[in-house]
Amino acid sequence: MLLPVIERFLRQHDMPPTRFGRSSARDPRLVFDLRRGREPGARLTRRVEHFMNTYRRSHGQ
Repeated sequence: MLLPVIERFLRQHDMPPTRFGRSSARDPRLVFDLRRGREPGARLTRRVEHFMNTYRRSHGQ
């Protein structure tokens, strides 16, 4: 499931959900929608995972 991974990422990097959504998918409501039950498709999941992996590498984690 994608949401628990995102929630952990937000805590680890002290990142607001709107910034995460805007940076990863150009959708500031992404995290809020996922929390309300939105099911991400495969393309969105890949995009978000890519953002998190790239962010971790560029910030030394």
